[in-house]
Amino acid sequence: MADFRIEWVDETGSTNADLLAAARGGAEANTVLAADYQSAGRGRRGRTWGASPGSSLLFSVLTRPQIDVEQAHLVTTALALGAVEACDSLAGVRPGLKWPNDLVAGDRKLAGVLAESVVAGERLEAVVVGMGLNARSGAAPSETAGSAVALEDVCGSVIDRRELLAEILTGFAHWMERIEEAGGRAELMASARHESATLGCQVTVELGDGTVLEGLAEDLDDRGALLLEGGTRVVVGDVVHLRGQSGSP
Repeated sequence: MADFRIEWVDETGSTNADLLAAARGGAEANTVLAADYQSAGRGRRGRTWGASPGSSLLFSVLTRPQIDVEQAHLVTTALALGAVEACDSLAGVRPGLKWPNDLVAGDRKLAGVLAESVVAGERLEAVVVGMGLNARSGAAPSETAGSAVALEDVCGSVIDRRELLAEILTGFAHWMERIEEAGGRAELMASARHESATLGCQVTVELGDGTVLEGLAEDLDDRGALLLEGGTRVVVGDVVHLRGQSGSP
Protein backbone atom coordinates (compact mmCIF):
# COMPACT_ATOMS: atom_id res chain seq x y z
CA MET A 1 0.00 0.00 0.00
CA ALA A 2 1.11 3.54 -0.71
CA ASP A 3 2.67 5.53 2.13
CA PHE A 4 0.42 8.57 2.43
CA ARG A 5 1.62 11.72 4.17
CA ILE A 6 -1.47 13.21 5.81
CA GLU A 7 -1.82 16.74 7.13
CA TRP A 8 -5.07 17.70 8.87
CA VAL A 9 -5.82 21.41 9.33
CA ASP A 10 -8.63 23.28 11.07
CA GLU A 11 -9.42 25.48 8.08
CA THR A 12 -8.27 26.32 4.58
CA GLY A 13 -9.72 27.82 1.43
CA SER A 14 -9.67 24.69 -0.69
CA THR A 15 -7.68 21.50 -0.17
CA ASN A 16 -7.60 20.98 -3.94
CA ALA A 17 -6.23 24.47 -4.57
CA ASP A 18 -3.59 24.02 -1.88
CA LEU A 19 -2.36 20.72 -3.31
CA LEU A 20 -2.41 22.00 -6.90
CA ALA A 21 -0.01 24.73 -5.80
CA ALA A 22 2.07 22.14 -3.97
CA ALA A 23 2.11 19.89 -7.05
CA ARG A 24 3.40 22.73 -9.22
CA GLY A 25 6.07 23.32 -6.59
CA GLY A 26 7.31 19.73 -6.83
CA ALA A 27 5.53 18.11 -3.86
CA GLU A 28 5.65 14.33 -3.76
CA ALA A 29 2.86 11.99 -4.73
CA ASN A 30 0.57 10.65 -2.00
CA THR A 31 0.48 13.94 -0.11
CA VAL A 32 -2.94 14.27 1.56
CA LEU A 33 -4.50 17.44 2.95
CA ALA A 34 -7.67 17.20 5.06
CA ALA A 35 -9.56 20.09 6.62
CA ASP A 36 -12.31 20.50 9.18
CA TYR A 37 -13.61 23.46 7.20
CA GLN A 38 -13.14 24.92 3.72
CA SER A 39 -14.03 28.55 3.13
CA ALA A 40 -13.78 28.21 -0.66
CA GLY A 41 -14.59 24.57 -1.32
CA ARG A 42 -15.38 23.80 -4.94
CA GLY A 43 -17.45 21.32 -6.89
CA ARG A 44 -17.81 20.71 -10.60
CA ARG A 45 -18.30 23.61 -13.04
CA GLY A 46 -17.20 26.17 -10.46
CA ARG A 47 -19.92 25.40 -7.94
CA THR A 48 -19.27 26.02 -4.28
CA TRP A 49 -19.16 23.25 -1.70
CA GLY A 50 -20.16 24.47 1.73
CA ALA A 51 -20.34 22.53 4.97
CA SER A 52 -20.30 23.52 8.63
CA PRO A 53 -16.98 22.94 10.46
CA GLY A 54 -16.38 19.32 11.42
CA SER A 55 -19.50 17.99 9.70
CA SER A 56 -17.88 16.56 6.58
CA LEU A 57 -14.80 14.66 5.55
CA LEU A 58 -12.99 17.16 3.31
CA PHE A 59 -9.68 16.11 1.77
CA SER A 60 -7.55 16.02 -1.35
CA VAL A 61 -4.78 13.69 -2.54
CA LEU A 62 -1.86 14.58 -4.78
CA THR A 63 -1.04 11.80 -7.25
CA ARG A 64 1.53 11.46 -10.03
CA PRO A 65 0.31 8.46 -12.04
CA GLN A 66 2.12 7.29 -15.15
CA ILE A 67 -0.89 7.51 -17.43
CA ASP A 68 -1.95 9.59 -20.43
CA VAL A 69 -3.79 12.90 -20.03
CA GLU A 70 -7.02 11.40 -21.37
CA GLN A 71 -6.88 8.73 -18.66
CA ALA A 72 -6.86 11.22 -15.77
CA HIS A 73 -10.55 10.46 -15.10
CA LEU A 74 -9.42 7.08 -13.75
CA VAL A 75 -8.07 8.83 -10.63
CA THR A 76 -11.57 10.18 -9.88
CA THR A 77 -12.99 6.68 -10.30
CA ALA A 78 -10.31 5.18 -8.06
CA LEU A 79 -11.13 7.55 -5.20
CA ALA A 80 -14.87 7.09 -5.63
CA LEU A 81 -14.53 3.29 -5.49
CA GLY A 82 -12.29 3.56 -2.43
CA ALA A 83 -15.02 5.58 -0.72
CA VAL A 84 -17.75 3.10 -1.69
CA GLU A 85 -15.74 0.27 -0.17
CA ALA A 86 -14.87 2.28 2.95
CA CYS A 87 -18.49 3.26 3.65
CA ASP A 88 -19.50 -0.37 3.26
CA SER A 89 -16.72 -1.60 5.54
CA LEU A 90 -17.12 0.98 8.34
CA ALA A 91 -20.81 1.87 8.19
CA GLY A 92 -22.53 -0.99 6.39
CA VAL A 93 -23.65 1.51 3.74
CA ARG A 94 -22.70 0.91 0.11
CA PRO A 95 -23.26 4.11 -1.89
CA GLY A 96 -23.88 4.09 -5.61
CA LEU A 97 -21.82 6.05 -8.12
CA LYS A 98 -23.88 8.71 -9.85
CA TRP A 99 -22.20 9.74 -13.06
CA PRO A 100 -19.95 11.61 -13.37
CA ASN A 101 -18.57 12.19 -9.87
CA ASP A 102 -21.07 11.80 -7.02
CA LEU A 103 -21.73 9.14 -4.41
CA VAL A 104 -25.39 8.69 -3.57
CA ALA A 105 -27.39 6.83 -0.96
CA GLY A 106 -30.71 6.17 -2.62
CA ASP A 107 -31.32 9.34 -4.60
CA ARG A 108 -29.57 11.66 -2.14
CA LYS A 109 -26.04 12.98 -2.48
CA LEU A 110 -23.53 11.64 0.02
CA ALA A 111 -20.27 12.86 -1.52
CA GLY A 112 -18.74 14.63 -4.48
CA VAL A 113 -15.36 14.13 -6.12
CA LEU A 114 -13.36 16.75 -8.02
CA ALA A 115 -10.11 16.03 -9.89
CA GLU A 116 -7.84 18.68 -11.38
CA SER A 117 -4.74 18.02 -13.46
CA VAL A 118 -1.33 19.60 -13.88
CA VAL A 119 -0.27 19.13 -17.51
CA ALA A 120 3.02 20.11 -19.16
CA GLY A 121 2.83 19.93 -22.92
CA GLU A 122 1.14 16.59 -23.53
CA ARG A 123 2.42 15.06 -20.31
CA LEU A 124 0.29 14.51 -17.22
CA GLU A 125 2.47 15.67 -14.34
CA ALA A 126 -0.02 15.37 -11.49
CA VAL A 127 -3.66 14.85 -10.62
CA VAL A 128 -5.12 16.32 -7.46
CA VAL A 129 -8.36 14.61 -6.51
CA GLY A 130 -10.56 15.87 -3.70
CA MET A 131 -13.66 14.62 -1.93
CA GLY A 132 -16.30 16.20 0.23
CA LEU A 133 -18.28 13.50 2.05
CA ASN A 134 -21.16 14.34 4.38
CA ALA A 135 -20.20 12.43 7.49
CA ARG A 136 -21.88 13.84 10.60
CA SER A 137 -25.60 13.71 11.17
CA GLY A 138 -27.31 16.77 9.72
CA ALA A 139 -24.43 17.76 7.40
CA ALA A 140 -25.82 19.28 4.20
CA PRO A 141 -23.67 21.34 1.83
CA SER A 142 -25.47 24.48 0.70
CA GLU A 143 -25.39 23.44 -2.96
CA THR A 144 -27.42 20.30 -2.22
CA ALA A 145 -29.68 21.46 0.60
CA GLY A 146 -32.76 19.25 0.62
CA SER A 147 -31.20 16.56 -1.56
CA ALA A 148 -28.12 15.58 0.47
CA VAL A 149 -27.68 12.98 3.19
CA ALA A 150 -24.97 12.26 5.76
CA LEU A 151 -23.39 8.88 6.36
CA GLU A 152 -24.42 8.93 10.03
CA ASP A 153 -28.03 9.58 9.02
CA VAL A 154 -27.98 6.48 6.84
CA CYS A 155 -26.12 4.07 9.12
CA GLY A 156 -27.48 5.32 12.46
CA SER A 157 -24.12 5.31 14.23
CA VAL A 158 -21.27 7.74 14.89
CA ILE A 159 -18.58 7.98 12.20
CA ASP A 160 -14.93 8.73 13.00
CA ARG A 161 -13.78 10.89 10.08
CA ARG A 162 -10.11 10.04 10.53
CA GLU A 163 -10.85 6.33 10.49
CA LEU A 164 -13.02 6.82 7.42
CA LEU A 165 -10.24 8.73 5.66
CA ALA A 166 -7.74 5.96 6.38
CA GLU A 167 -10.12 3.34 5.02
CA ILE A 168 -10.82 5.38 1.86
CA LEU A 169 -7.10 5.83 1.24
CA THR A 170 -6.54 2.08 1.59
CA GLY A 171 -9.04 1.38 -1.18
CA PHE A 172 -7.76 4.28 -3.27
CA ALA A 173 -4.20 2.96 -3.06
CA HIS A 174 -5.36 -0.46 -4.27
CA TRP A 175 -6.97 1.00 -7.37
CA MET A 176 -4.13 3.44 -8.06
CA GLU A 177 -1.71 0.51 -8.12
CA ARG A 178 -3.81 -0.98 -10.93
CA ILE A 179 -4.39 1.92 -13.29
CA GLU A 180 -0.96 1.98 -14.91
CA GLU A 181 -1.62 -1.31 -16.69
CA ALA A 182 -4.35 -2.15 -19.20
CA GLY A 183 -5.76 -5.06 -17.20
CA GLY A 184 -6.02 -2.92 -14.09
CA ARG A 185 -7.77 -0.12 -15.95
CA ALA A 186 -10.29 -2.59 -17.35
CA GLU A 187 -10.89 -3.96 -13.83
CA LEU A 188 -11.40 -0.44 -12.48
CA MET A 189 -14.00 0.42 -15.12
CA ALA A 190 -15.76 -2.91 -14.61
CA SER A 191 -16.10 -2.09 -10.91
CA ALA A 192 -17.35 1.42 -11.75
CA ARG A 193 -20.06 -0.09 -13.94
CA HIS A 194 -21.03 -2.55 -11.22
CA GLU A 195 -21.31 0.17 -8.56
CA SER A 196 -23.09 2.64 -10.84
CA ALA A 197 -26.39 4.11 -9.70
CA THR A 198 -26.85 5.69 -13.15
CA LEU A 199 -26.63 2.75 -15.55
CA GLY A 200 -30.05 1.34 -16.24
CA CYS A 201 -31.78 4.63 -15.38
CA GLN A 202 -33.74 6.94 -17.61
CA VAL A 203 -31.85 10.21 -17.25
CA THR A 204 -31.71 13.75 -18.42
CA VAL A 205 -28.26 15.21 -19.06
CA GLU A 206 -27.64 18.94 -19.21
CA LEU A 207 -24.58 19.76 -21.29
CA GLY A 208 -22.36 22.77 -20.73
CA ASP A 209 -24.04 24.74 -23.51
CA GLY A 210 -27.48 24.24 -21.97
CA THR A 211 -28.55 21.41 -24.30
CA VAL A 212 -30.60 18.78 -22.47
CA LEU A 213 -30.54 15.14 -23.55
CA GLU A 214 -32.84 12.40 -22.33
CA GLY A 215 -32.48 8.64 -22.62
CA LEU A 216 -31.53 5.36 -21.02
CA ALA A 217 -28.04 5.30 -19.50
CA GLU A 218 -26.63 2.12 -21.02
CA ASP A 219 -22.91 1.99 -20.33
CA LEU A 220 -19.64 3.71 -19.49
CA ASP A 221 -16.84 3.54 -22.02
CA ASP A 222 -13.21 3.00 -21.11
CA ARG A 223 -12.65 6.77 -21.01
CA GLY A 224 -15.42 7.23 -18.46
CA ALA A 225 -17.95 8.77 -20.85
CA LEU A 226 -21.64 7.98 -20.38
CA LEU A 227 -23.28 6.11 -23.27
CA LEU A 228 -26.98 6.68 -23.78
CA GLU A 229 -29.32 4.37 -25.65
CA GLY A 230 -28.93 4.97 -29.37
CA GLY A 231 -25.19 5.57 -29.17
CA THR A 232 -25.04 9.13 -27.79
CA ARG A 233 -21.75 9.63 -25.94
CA VAL A 234 -21.64 12.21 -23.15
CA VAL A 235 -18.25 13.33 -21.89
CA VAL A 236 -19.34 16.10 -19.50
CA GLY A 237 -22.79 16.90 -18.17
CA ASP A 238 -25.11 17.08 -15.19
CA VAL A 239 -27.32 14.04 -14.79
CA VAL A 240 -30.76 13.79 -13.22
CA HIS A 241 -32.17 10.32 -12.57
CA LEU A 242 -35.81 10.32 -13.57
CA ARG A 243 -38.11 8.96 -10.88
CA GLY A 244 -39.48 5.49 -11.20
CA GLN A 245 -36.21 4.13 -12.55
CA SER A 246 -33.47 2.20 -10.81
CA GLY A 247 -29.82 1.65 -11.56
CA SER A 248 -27.76 -1.50 -11.82
CA PRO A 249 -27.22 -3.66 -8.76
